[in-house]
Amino acid sequence: MTNKAIQKAVAIAGSQQKLASLCGVKQPTVWRWLHGGGIDAKYVAAIVKATGGRIKVRELRPDLADLLAAS
Repeated sequence: MTNKAIQKAVAIAGSQQKLASLCGVKQPTVWRWLHGGGIDAKYVAAIVKATGGRIKVRELRPDLADLLAAS
């Protein structure tokens, strides 16, 4: 199953390698995110920043968006 938010983030960044570089991870990590691997909370802000805010926290980790809204 492809993660649509990560697919969009890759398109915005230009490639898996570019997104990885912007997020401080290696390309295989982005591949795992893209193919259904969980996204660790510590990378969510980096993905949002790498996409200029075009990808939202709630698209990546709805559980975190709910938590942030409650605080």
